[in-house]
Amino acid sequence: MCGIFGSLGFEPDPRRIDIVAHRGPDGRGWETYASPKGPVALGHRRLAIIDVSDAGLQPMCDASRRYWLVFNGEIYNYIELREEMRAKGEVFVSESDSEVLLRAYMLWGEDALPRLRGMFAFLIWDSRDKVLFAARDRYGIKPLYLVSTPRGAAFASEIKQLLGLPGVSGRMNVARVHDFLSAGIADHTAETMFEGVGQMRGGECIRVDASRPGPIELASRRWYPAAAGDLAISEDEAAARFRELLTESVRLHLRSDVPVGSCLSGGLDSSAIVCLMAGMLGSRDGGAKVNTVSACYAEKSVDEKPFMDAVVAHAHTEPHFIFPKAEDVFQRAADITWHQDEPFGSTSIFAQWCVFEEARRVGVKVMLDGQGADEQLAGYHGSFPYYMADLTKRRQFGKLLRTILERSRYHGTSIQDQLRQYVVPLLPRGLAGALRQKHRQFTQHDWLGTELLREKGNPITAFQLASDELGLPDVTDLRTLCMTLTYGSNLAMLLHWEDRNSMAHSIEARVPFLDHPLVEFNLALGNDHKIVGGDTKRVLRKGMNGVLPEVVKERRDKLGFATPEQVWFRGPLRGLIEEGIETTLVRYPGLMNADGVRALAKDMLDGDRNVDFTLWRIVNLGIWGERFGVGM
Repeated sequence: MCGIFGSLGFEPDPRRIDIVAHRGPDGRGWETYASPKGPVALGHRRLAIIDVSDAGLQPMCDASRRYWLVFNGEIYNYIELREEMRAKGEVFVSESDSEVLLRAYMLWGEDALPRLRGMFAFLIWDSRDKVLFAARDRYGIKPLYLVSTPRGAAFASEIKQLLGLPGVSGRMNVARVHDFLSAGIADHTAETMFEGVGQMRGGECIRVDASRPGPIELASRRWYPAAAGDLAISEDEAAARFRELLTESVRLHLRSDVPVGSCLSGGLDSSAIVCLMAGMLGSRDGGAKVNTVSACYAEKSVDEKPFMDAVVAHAHTEPHFIFPKAEDVFQRAADITWHQDEPFGSTSIFAQWCVFEEARRVGVKVMLDGQGADEQLAGYHGSFPYYMADLTKRRQFGKLLRTILERSRYHGTSIQDQLRQYVVPLLPRGLAGALRQKHRQFTQHDWLGTELLREKGNPITAFQLASDELGLPDVTDLRTLCMTLTYGSNLAMLLHWEDRNSMAHSIEARVPFLDHPLVEFNLALGNDHKIVGGDTKRVLRKGMNGVLPEVVKERRDKLGFATPEQVWFRGPLRGLIEEGIETTLVRYPGLMNADGVRALAKDMLDGDRNVDFTLWRIVNLGIWGERFGVGM
């Protein structure tokens, strides 16, 4: 896990790699080359994880000095690939996965990409043919941003490395900011919230031919298409295969020459990873204990410590608990925003920051985490409407009734509201009218109803835009929902936040649920084995039977890295929230309807409606603008 930078045509500037020293405190490399299109530069900041000797330093070249690599990430099957290439006569001089990646490209070219099992963003300069090649892993676990102007092209691990290059304005991309404010979505397109700064999507590669003078052109293609197979298997078969694939993924993700630990929220996903790790390390039999780090709160509505304690006792981990404080939210906000590069969606990102901060304090350099399971397995409670609408469409009324009853029992969802939504539309008009009742309608305040946002906002929703940009099918059921969440929307944003929070503390975050054989299996399950009745992630629950403690396996609530925002915002942080809103409105006049924003905030802070993530998004937009000097 590292920081990389590469440029072609621009004047080489080593400060571009030094600005992300936090991503790689264990080594620094910088090389320049000549091409007909202008100078080429490659920079690298190293976080040493596999083969921590100097043999792993980058930019790394082959013996002929034709190929030069800078690489961020891990190739988990590097041992198997190395043995395969040794059988073909390749000779290796290090034990690093970086050398395996470089030689795989030399041997197979772009066809090496599908052979890689891991997370990666890398650049390779072919000094003979004058070609710069860039690639990103299947799901975009590791970031790679880019700019392309008449002066040149540049690639980087973080946006801040590209700001200030000739032709890069650093101004706000209003359309993407609108998506963030209105839907809480970011990283769902190839654009960023900075005008003129883009990003490669997961599964994309780019070639830049610099062999002749003239304009720079980026030739891009998707080497890993966004798709899903189709499996029809029994519940027992699905559970057994899921367990096999997740176990294999965790085994590969434990490959490291430095200490490995795990984030533990007490939810199904992180708990499954911790319990599998403990089994492989022999924690219950006197073997190495898994260091787990967890965020806890006094507020019972978001406290998951009883579930964490159950996992700690079951897996015999070495636990570390931190208690994020309300008063630290604004003290840390500017620094977190700088590391994130863009506004972030809630104070849960602050809680995640605190977890990685503690991991660094206790000396854990690699942390496994549970990102990705919810997107593949319809783990969010917001998935239920898609499932139930599909049951209604297919007239599977027995399953629909079971789901209504179990949602009420497990999640406290009103039976009356569910009947009104899914059953009443099927009834004769007269009877349906008699059963309908008026809901309380909140005033919307039209806080985004400005001329600027009407002009530059999207004619479609941000979620639909995410699906359309990758050519995914319309979201109509769990199958299509999981495809869009995994490839197009939520997952990319969550991976962005995790990458920046972990790397800010020089920690490598690994996500075993995103091993591609497991992802492909989960998406191929389609509408089956995910939501069953009131259960979410049914295949995970069944597959982890005997691995997870029962109290965790049977829990149905959903929190994640939640923080008690409602309590904090109405209590100790109210004044700072109101002040932050005004700061944003002053900084960006005309972006939002100021009176509408104030009315919305008053409703939430006075208790007339629930506090949601909207208020933090508005506040953090202003913090971002101030920290990066972003204008409209």
